[in-house]
Amino acid sequence: MFARLRPAPLYLALLSALTATTSQAGDLSWVDPAVASVNAQVISLRNTIHQNPEMGNQEFKTAALVADQLKSLGLQVRTQVGKTGVVAVLKGGLPGPVMALRADMDALPVKEMTGLPYASQATGIRLGKTVPVMHACGHDTHTAMLLGAAKVLAEHRDQVAGTVVFLFQPAEEGAADVDEFEADTLIGAQAMIRDGALDSPKVEAIFGVHVMAGYPTGHLYYKAGTVLNSSDGFRIIVKGKQTHGSAPWSGVDPVVASAGIINGLQTLVSRRADQTQGMGVISVGTINAGSAANIIPETVEMTGTIRSNSAQVRDTLLKKMPPLVQGIASAYETEANLLLVNHAPVTTNDPQLTAAMVPALELAAPGKVQRLESSLSPSEDFSYYAEKVPGLFVFLGATPEGQDMSKAANNHSPYFTVDDKTLATGVKAHVQFVMNYPGRAGHGL
Repeated sequence: MFARLRPAPLYLALLSALTATTSQAGDLSWVDPAVASVNAQVISLRNTIHQNPEMGNQEFKTAALVADQLKSLGLQVRTQVGKTGVVAVLKGGLPGPVMALRADMDALPVKEMTGLPYASQATGIRLGKTVPVMHACGHDTHTAMLLGAAKVLAEHRDQVAGTVVFLFQPAEEGAADVDEFEADTLIGAQAMIRDGALDSPKVEAIFGVHVMAGYPTGHLYYKAGTVLNSSDGFRIIVKGKQTHGSAPWSGVDPVVASAGIINGLQTLVSRRADQTQGMGVISVGTINAGSAANIIPETVEMTGTIRSNSAQVRDTLLKKMPPLVQGIASAYETEANLLLVNHAPVTTNDPQLTAAMVPALELAAPGKVQRLESSLSPSEDFSYYAEKVPGLFVFLGATPEGQDMSKAANNHSPYFTVDDKTLATGVKAHVQFVMNYPGRAGHGL
């Protein structure tokens, strides 16, 4: 994994010059001790949130905790943004731009197997069914780190140039109360944007940090341009005519037709998408059909995901998929109903903003900043914010340095863990974004 990485390109004259000066924000030597002073509280908050996870659009207790913490800092706080989201505004003591910092709050329907003393035993209701719930992607750490950054910045607001908007977002992983194939309700980042999260005040740039297992604690990773794949979901219902398995000619077999559709979907990537523009993946994750081995069923339902690191490839796959599915279904004398659901576009880091903020990353993690050589395969609805304003989304290592990175349980695993020691670096990254942006990127770069 790390063979693809190389040190941050500080040899570039511009970035070297920026690193040599501490920016217009002035002396930032106070940041590290200020972060250290809140570290125990950040870890405690993270443990509390981890032990009490809530799924998308159900983050009621988490949002209440967040709002209480922010109000105690004297910030302007707005709740129920994007349903359960929280937005807080800090006005600095110096003139400057409006900057946003974003964290997501939701957990996943996963049964925790970590054995941690603060492991989740919680359950929740997802689409009417009781499921186990776990912070298996690190959103508990994101929330705690941003709360820590809010405290540090609030306590030093006289040194903050401009205004900071703290976005605590629900439903990044999807909503537990919305069937994506049955409703077109906006959730997550889209719902936050709809409710004015970037508009009051008007945000100029946005930053986000995501913990990643298999990357060492305290290390930060970044990439200009495409950094994460797009994500789209699909459901296909293939209808045939039920009959006895011993006489398939007396009915119409939707199972065989579905097999043809699944194979055909792969040709969209290999034969229809321009491979010079990027990669694409179409994966079928569920197939449900029939109730007996000797009966050809009436219908087959399948669901899956489409991912790409290219807007052009994504567009091709989404446009070519409906006629291909219909054509193959028709060839088998079946009927097919295809529903596409757009989850997130490609996550793109603004190149100018990224280059300008590398020194801020270096201040947060000296000697531990690396540039990703290629984009990563997951997806993030942070991409919707980055379509509205310049954005930078970076990754924070979550696995202790002494461990074998290749054996770390991945994000979304029931064994996924985050090293407490990495949280301080995440807090520093948020603070350094705010303290460095006005002088390095927002004005005159």
